[in-house]
Amino acid sequence: MLHLRLITPAEKTDAVVRLIEKTVGTTHLVVMPGAARNPAGDVVMCDVAREAGDELIGELQKLELDKSGSIAVENIDLSLSKRADKAEDEAPGEGVDAVLWEHLTEATNEESTLSITYLAFITLATMIAACGVVLDNAILIVGAMAVGPEFGPLAAFSTAIVQRNPRLALRSLIALLVGFLAAMLVTVGFSYFMDAVHLFSAEQLDAKRPNTNFIYRPDWFSFVVAVLAGCAGTLSLTSAKSGALVGVAISVTTVPAAANAAVAFSYSEYKQAWGSTEQLLLNLLGIVLASTSTLLFQKWLWRKRA
Repeated sequence: MLHLRLITPAEKTDAVVRLIEKTVGTTHLVVMPGAARNPAGDVVMCDVAREAGDELIGELQKLELDKSGSIAVENIDLSLSKRADKAEDEAPGEGVDAVLWEHLTEATNEESTLSITYLAFITLATMIAACGVVLDNAILIVGAMAVGPEFGPLAAFSTAIVQRNPRLALRSLIALLVGFLAAMLVTVGFSYFMDAVHLFSAEQLDAKRPNTNFIYRPDWFSFVVAVLAGCAGTLSLTSAKSGALVGVAISVTTVPAAANAAVAFSYSEYKQAWGSTEQLLLNLLGIVLASTSTLLFQKWLWRKRA
């Protein structure tokens, strides 16, 4: 269930209440006239089944409540109410399959912001992966993949394509390009430093590296895994099962590929650098294609059910 808290101008309250009452899957309607001060107006609250939430929010936006008032949405972790159970039973479809598009856009918009924190995470992840590729340490590679924040901008870019949001698409591309470029440049400097203190060496990079040589040897399996991970990651975002994102993060080799390319470039190993770059681009492409396709399918499926 979702909890909606609305601030409505007095002249729109009746229309908002009628809309909520006629929407299948709503309950626990509360109206507090004149309770709001900033902006001034009435406060209207209700609970709505998740599968009916996107439609109701869309209709409230048509009333321009997001401009003249406020629409706040919260997830209800526990609701002990027969009325709530009845509302969920009456709403079409299953709540776990419903996509709240406004929530998805807002969440991915935050994840795709080119912030100091984002740059710090992607840079640190790339540096950890650099240690992993030189030492041929799979544990460090997995750790770096878990730390990397790049799935956020990738999901945001797919959302922008489906929602036709050019501003979000541009923001996501900037976060991806600048983030990876900055991380790789810093990792090149990090590699020079580690070589100077005799912790990195060209011999380590040129070794057989049975645990990590796949990073600079892209193949169709790399693309297939990226596609599967993109589907799983998108489903975890749209169904609010964020725990699955950890598994997604350690399934793709975006950050390790960027790290291997940076280290290889610092040692003038251009063949490895190019192979790693191909791996990076292949993974990015697979995730974006899979995420976009998953969102389009979910949108089509939900419209068909509705």
